Amino acid sequence: MNETPRDFLQALFQAAIAAAQPAHCVPPHLPRPPRGRCIVIGAGKASAAMAQAVEAHWPGPLSGLVVTRYGHGGPCRHIEIVEAAHPVPDEAGLLAAQRMLDLVSGLTADDLVLCLISGGGSALLPLPLPGLTLADKQAVSRALLRSGATISEMNCVRRHLSAIKGGRLAAACHPAKVVTLLISDVPGDPPCDIASGPTVGDPTTCEDARAILRRYGIVVPEAVQALLDTQAAESIKPDDPRLAGCETRIIATPQQSLEAAAAVALAAGVQPHILSDSIEGEARHVGQVLAALARQVARHGMPFTPPCVLLSGGETTVTVRGEGRGGRNVEFLLSLGVALNGLPGVHALAGDTDGVDGQEEIAGAYLAPDSLQRAWAAGIRPRDSLDRNDAHSFFGALGDAIVTGPTLTNVNDFRAILITSS
Repeated sequence: MNETPRDFLQALFQAAIAAAQPAHCVPPHLPRPPRGRCIVIGAGKASAAMAQAVEAHWPGPLSGLVVTRYGHGGPCRHIEIVEAAHPVPDEAGLLAAQRMLDLVSGLTADDLVLCLISGGGSALLPLPLPGLTLADKQAVSRALLRSGATISEMNCVRRHLSAIKGGRLAAACHPAKVVTLLISDVPGDPPCDIASGPTVGDPTTCEDARAILRRYGIVVPEAVQALLDTQAAESIKPDDPRLAGCETRIIATPQQSLEAAAAVALAAGVQPHILSDSIEGEARHVGQVLAALARQVARHGMPFTPPCVLLSGGETTVTVRGEGRGGRNVEFLLSLGVALNGLPGVHALAGDTDGVDGQEEIAGAYLAPDSLQRAWAAGIRPRDSLDRNDAHSFFGALGDAIVTGPTLTNVNDFRAILITSS
């Protein structure tokens, strides 16, 4: 390794992002043009870039609408790009979702609906079921985001409050053929959890959603609770005949991005070890566990021999108790740093592959062996920052925040721990 540890880790992060770029992964999975019309729809942080890739390689006429996060759009000739709010939805997303349903109504069996879905689509398609308002959906979203619920649990609740998710969008397309291209941002890559599965059947039930709300003590608006007690909130199930003409293709995953980062590490002479592509749990607890593993490697050369880099992905959660500025990746990194307590020879980077960790345009941060020492010298107490969920402020004050801007893709968390010597 001829570069600095920070430059090395950032190169791995960039390789992970590059492997999931729509321009790279969309074209090989495009279906054949239909006899009838081709309508392109979609939602997610990568959906605009996916639409651009479709337009660059599609051999016939098409039209459509996709919705992406503010700042993640891009020019298309035939597919309209709408920007809306994430992670708490807004009216722009609601109106776009209604227009999307209108766009796919009245299609025939000769038509094709090409659906482009990536992480973030749950918030970007917030059309509520009758009886609910956008304010109801916003209240539920805020409560779920603060609760510590997993992404699978959050999306289970969202599916049962939505007029478009949980297979309802695919049902609206019937009898047209539906081909969905998915960029996965969820642990294990279950299609029903990617943007809450607008075009795939949902095996979960209203009772599952109610149980999740009880588990985390989430108080929802009365209209939400009342709806979940009725059959009207039940999602479209996998055996629904309206889904018979649907095909789902996962075109980019966290594992593929970790493998791309591992290849860069190996080329630099550093042995990579992919721990998992689907780590979940409280971000600070994951930081403590991986710190223990890093100490074992650094002190005893077990179970891996330095120099090496430990790679992992997935989606951790943060139960928000403080009023600081943070996200799950920087919370993990600060917890890791506190647990390592300046252990020599251990450097780390954690970031969200979409370029947004939490609710700020900050992808993540870099941790060095002297990070805590520099913080103390600046009058910052690392444990206090962690208690306040204030990791963005912590790393920003050290000059170690990583800002990529919108990456136009999303395969979730990326973590790399470099151990240079034992």
